[in-house]
Amino acid sequence: MVVWPSLQGTVFAFTDWDGLSADRNFVGLAQFRRILADPGAFGAIIHTLLIAAGIVIIQNFIGLLLALGVNTKIKSRNVLRVVLFAPAVVTPVATAYLWKFMYTPDGALNQLLGVVGLESLQQNWLGDSEIALWAIVGVVVWQFAGYSMVIFLAALQGVPQEILEASHVDGAGAFRRFWSIIRPELAPAITINLMLSIIGGLKLFDQVWVMTGGGPGTATDTMSTMIYKNAFQFGDFGYGIAMALVLTIFVAVLSGAQYGLLSRQGGSK
Repeated sequence: MVVWPSLQGTVFAFTDWDGLSADRNFVGLAQFRRILADPGAFGAIIHTLLIAAGIVIIQNFIGLLLALGVNTKIKSRNVLRVVLFAPAVVTPVATAYLWKFMYTPDGALNQLLGVVGLESLQQNWLGDSEIALWAIVGVVVWQFAGYSMVIFLAALQGVPQEILEASHVDGAGAFRRFWSIIRPELAPAITINLMLSIIGGLKLFDQVWVMTGGGPGTATDTMSTMIYKNAFQFGDFGYGIAMALVLTIFVAVLSGAQYGLLSRQGGSK
């Protein structure tokens, strides 16, 4: 169900197949040369990398802060954990439609900014090519920061409390305790969260397609949206699959390099 279609797709990337006809002419590396010469494909690659970088950094930073916040003895910690994790169980498409409505010029977000006296911050969030990409990143972070929080929280609960108490008695400050005691124990959770977020960011499709369709213009086109457009809208299946193969290589190389780096750091703690 997965391996065979993937192998077929690899073969189609070297043809000019339109996805429907029986004619499939072998064109070698022509489709990949088109990618290198296509400004739209280059822009989609840049957007994909920006989205992935934004999600990796912002989502995991917020997820770690949330985990540290709910890993305390406050009475509402269990309720907060449920509330913060809840968006992660909603389907990305439903979340995207919700935020698409909230992002409209007269939507809930701009109205809220007006109520609190921040009219200067009101924007056409999805219609402005300068901020539309980051508006999408904000939605993904909002939905999955709680997911990262749960993974960090599981690791935090495994930190030996007696060591933390001893460091507190010795006069170590909060930052020193985090950096010297907690951070090394978080190494496996950091590796998992960064791997999941970078893979999710590189192949992001649902939220982009629902909220902007790659627009305005091509301001939010990603590799995934370009693959869909070329393969299923423009009838250029071979070119679309070639882009999918490039995306697969991107995901494999970046996630593999990240895993290797973090594994070495975790092994040397």
